[in-house]
Amino acid sequence: MEKNAEYYMRMALKEAEKARDMDEVPVGCVIVKDDKIIARAHNLREHKQLATAHAELLAIQKACKKLDTWCLNECDLYVTLEPCMMCTGAIENARLHALYYGTADEKAGTVDSLVQIRTLPHLRAYPKEIHSGILKEECAAILSEFFRNKRKIQKNTVKKG
Repeated sequence: MEKNAEYYMRMALKEAEKARDMDEVPVGCVIVKDDKIIARAHNLREHKQLATAHAELLAIQKACKKLDTWCLNECDLYVTLEPCMMCTGAIENARLHALYYGTADEKAGTVDSLVQIRTLPHLRAYPKEIHSGILKEECAAILSEFFRNKRKIQKNTVKKG
């Protein structure tokens, strides 16, 4: 299989599935350097009870540790959901070369949705490239299904109570 943006997003989707299976919001992330995945992560906020345990931050931490540097300017990050403000800041601070994301986050996305990162002075340097809509339907579907199931469970719990 050719390793392209869709290939790496499929790997990020596998991470999202791990999160879903743990009853975490299904967001997955991989970081790639020289056509090799050097870090993988998925949301772990509930399990770690940590507000910062987003897939992107966990993957950035792993990549920094693996490469023994905070500067990831030769790396690309693939994530299934448009990053929030915290994660967008971490992507910029880690100097990631490219950001690829699957589906927009109309409620919290700060790359293109709520905030357009390229319009902010001083935040124009990194990432050098932004690519959106990679496997958009698949990335949106795993989130929609997760929250639909959550609402069903909540509705059934309310009826019984």
